[in-house]
Amino acid sequence: MFREIRKAERKLSIERINEILRNGEYGVLSTTGENGYAYGIPLSYVSDNGSLYFHCAQVGHKIDNIVTNPLVSFCIVGKTKVLAASFTTGYESVILFGRMHTEISDEEKRKCLRLLVEKYSPDFKPEGDAYIENGSVPGIN
Repeated sequence: MFREIRKAERKLSIERINEILRNGEYGVLSTTGENGYAYGIPLSYVSDNGSLYFHCAQVGHKIDNIVTNPLVSFCIVGKTKVLAASFTTGYESVILFGRMHTEISDEEKRKCLRLLVEKYSPDFKPEGDAYIENGSVPGIN
């Protein structure tokens, strides 16, 4: 269904792929709009049991594209190093392909928001819980 990686020696192990997924700060979600143009947007994410979850607005260009065509790709770049003398950059990346859903149950949403808090704001779990329960961050409203 999908092409194999062209340079097989660069293929990452499943363990390294999962490490990049766990530790990546963001990735770029690529969608296709009804006009046929690709649209890539950087997003924070969390992975859980083979699924990726994003915290984002429920309206907008990205959501319109997903409703039109739910087939997406998501690219996370891990470690990078400019190799100036070789006129190149060494990097590792993970590209995932899948079908995106724009809605999840309230229970699943709370679980995913807690995972996002654990990943991005581990020192602010009480504030994160308040945000999850009432939809606002204390002191930021």
